[in-house]
Amino acid sequence: MFSDTEIPRETIQAYLETEYFAFDDASMALKIGEPNSKLAALHTAHGVTCSAFITACNPFSQACSAKFNADRQHALARDLENLGLVAIDGMGKHPSNNWPGEASFLVLGLPLDAAKALGTQYGQNAIVWSAADATPQLILLR
Repeated sequence: MFSDTEIPRETIQAYLETEYFAFDDASMALKIGEPNSKLAALHTAHGVTCSAFITACNPFSQACSAKFNADRQHALARDLENLGLVAIDGMGKHPSNNWPGEASFLVLGLPLDAAKALGTQYGQNAIVWSAADATPQLILLR
């Protein structure tokens, strides 16, 4: 399924296992491949047919300082604001490994091509994107 990528298999597996939380509703954990009724309701409430879960932290899954990550998240927030999109603060966190949770945004109405471009701009290996069916998909970028 993910054979044509530079990303190590164990890193991809960690992304698949990670839970992606949107803080406007802490009980909403997005999981890859699992339809999410709360995400579908958010899509409907905001009149959108897609969303992306994206971070600017830890480019290429290389641990960086808190200040570096905070500065990058702030820059991503500015980019999303300039695009006029609703961005809900979030956190991506693996349920059992030692990787710290990463500040992220659930961005409503962000088309796949634009989401991929932002992920690439911020040096990410992957993003999580959901179409109208509100089923999060792992989208590899390298």
